Amino acid sequence: MIPSVETVNRSIKALAKPSLIAVAVLTAASPSMAFELEEVVVTAQKREQNIQDVPLSVTAMNTEKLDELVGGGADLRALAGRAPSLQVESSFGRAFPRIYLRGLGNTDFDLNASQPVSLLFDEVVQENPILKGFPIFDVERLEVLRGPQGTLFGRNSPAGIIKFDSRKPTQEFDAYFKVGYGTFDLVDLEGAVGGALTDTLSARLSVQVLERDDWLDNTGPQDDLEGYNDTAARFQLLYEPNDSFSALANVHMRDLDGTARAFRANIVEQGTNDFVSGFDMDKVSTNGENEQKIETLGGLLKLTYDTGSLIWTSITGYEEIDMTSVGDIDGGIAGVGPGFIPFDSVTRGSIPDHYQFTQEIRVASADTEGFEWQAGLFYFQEDLTVSQISYSDGAGTVPRVNVLQEQETDAWGVFGRVGYDVTESFNLTLGLRYSSDEKDYAARRYEGLVSSGVVQVGPLTTNPDDDYVSWDISGTYFIDEDVSIYARAGRSSRAPSIQGRILFGPAPSLSEAETETNTSFEVGLKSELMDRRLRLNATVFAWKMEDQQVTAVGGTANTSTLLNLDETVGRGIEADIEFAATENLYISAGFSYNDTEINDDETTVQVCGAPCTPYNLNEQGRGILDGSSLPQTAERIANLEVKYTQPLKNGNSIYFSTDWSYQSDLRFTLYESESFRRDSILLGGARFGYVMQDGKYEVAAYGRNITNEEYLTGAIDFNNLTGFVNEPRVWGVEFIANFGD
Repeated sequence: MIPSVETVNRSIKALAKPSLIAVAVLTAASPSMAFELEEVVVTAQKREQNIQDVPLSVTAMNTEKLDELVGGGADLRALAGRAPSLQVESSFGRAFPRIYLRGLGNTDFDLNASQPVSLLFDEVVQENPILKGFPIFDVERLEVLRGPQGTLFGRNSPAGIIKFDSRKPTQEFDAYFKVGYGTFDLVDLEGAVGGALTDTLSARLSVQVLERDDWLDNTGPQDDLEGYNDTAARFQLLYEPNDSFSALANVHMRDLDGTARAFRANIVEQGTNDFVSGFDMDKVSTNGENEQKIETLGGLLKLTYDTGSLIWTSITGYEEIDMTSVGDIDGGIAGVGPGFIPFDSVTRGSIPDHYQFTQEIRVASADTEGFEWQAGLFYFQEDLTVSQISYSDGAGTVPRVNVLQEQETDAWGVFGRVGYDVTESFNLTLGLRYSSDEKDYAARRYEGLVSSGVVQVGPLTTNPDDDYVSWDISGTYFIDEDVSIYARAGRSSRAPSIQGRILFGPAPSLSEAETETNTSFEVGLKSELMDRRLRLNATVFAWKMEDQQVTAVGGTANTSTLLNLDETVGRGIEADIEFAATENLYISAGFSYNDTEINDDETTVQVCGAPCTPYNLNEQGRGILDGSSLPQTAERIANLEVKYTQPLKNGNSIYFSTDWSYQSDLRFTLYESESFRRDSILLGGARFGYVMQDGKYEVAAYGRNITNEEYLTGAIDFNNLTGFVNEPRVWGVEFIANFGD
């Protein structure tokens, strides 16, 4: 159940005390000065707004901060712990990030897995998890929206939204070029050029090329691992014939040629989560094939027409995927090691056919003073084919069984939102959305070898559908022009999901999960203090998820099964702080506390086939979920960034920045075990740069994971104590040139 009012009040007091102490310390350290923080503009409500006026728990990152966090060829996983309540992990490599907000996410690794955290790029939802791994470059802004977002953003966003907006074309000439070199012979090339083609037509071309050598030495018979060639590009055209109409066309692509995630057999000591004696971060011994190839292509067309009283917007999006990924799942060589490996396991997953089409049409009031509104229609269609192959030999050359999944999804929604200034100090916002979702699904197991005992199955079919309503209501009270408090309640759902991993077992069946629904309540503070040099935003929240969709992975049968939990609850605190201590010193920090609990006294799951030392078991040896927290949930997350800039002569300057992220311990599986968990981690980065001619040129050196932390990021539990680890420490240098009118 949702925590009581008394519990929430105690949380507010706990939040207020450290915040007031921080303000007092900063005030004492820094007398009033003439400079202030820049305004942060977000589109969290599909309008451009000051982040301080948005009744949501939002974290925004600009181009400069994003470039530092994803330096050294990093991908979306680098954002884990860099915003309150945000966790990102993957068992797939540089694609298929699994995103968690406030403890809510999905550990499912299937190629048709849905997630409760939706990701949008330039206002187009990226539904398939492969699309969510698109490289981050030439991005204007990232927004992390926490809590249910179903009213404006629709399906599959009950936990929140990750939202990227790329830099758009303008009539002014603008260009930059970056070349970098780093550890493991990383070559990082990135650039963009944009400007006017005519008086009404402008364009922008953005490109990123990343190449890194294999850094993981494979002492088995196969090649070394963890290298990649990753190329992505985006071309945009903006047509603006007058002040009323604009048309933006965007075409983007990605071509990744690399290796899948490297799994390591028997990586921890039995009965603990400590690395085995002699563990070497730079070595692995596998005999299975390992490769990963991903090609994506997409486009969008955004039309905007301003009549003076109304603003009409149409956004049409298209995405397609062609990919294959094969890996040695057992992480070693059966009969050889490392450690005891009862049998080899090599699997291949691919998407030979895929397309996604989206269409949104909305209309909004042009005047936002006193009363504003917007309404719209949304349509989503996806056609997806997934192939899964299990091999009967350790090298991954003789197919044992092939499973083909085919899924068609049709969804639509109608939504509206109104905002009304009840008084000069109090604003009320109401939102409502009706959604309909339908899937047609079929899975067939074929190409079995008689000698292996595999029998053909299927086709197995199912056609889940559901209609549901999302809503939110928020009220904001402006104490003065710099301080406000808000309260928000919201409800959002994730559509039914299907799991068709029928590779194993004599008579496998499909597993389905019904619609999950999250109801959330939060109270927040938005403030700009000390002559707007200190920005402090904080939120206290509580949520209840009904019929949460979770994935029970692994066990001796190597299965993956979807389940609905009866009820899951959570509560917590989030805070973002920005402080311009002096004209040259900038500090930002974030903190979150998340307490989650499963309330389901009937659902149990199969535990590991590997000797992972499970606990909290019933009499049949199955894992009890009731009372447990959610997997991949760090109870405490904190981040800190400090940047100091020293001006020099002739428009030159030097700067030093360092950023740190702390995440408390978490576990990887639904059930509790001693082995499949991660202790708390502290990750740091640093950057030193020399800027010339007022920013025209820059030379910088950077480091990521500068303390060289080594830790588990995930595990596979069906065969042996297999796990995978984080990226090692990297160093690098960059040269950046900026050109513009």
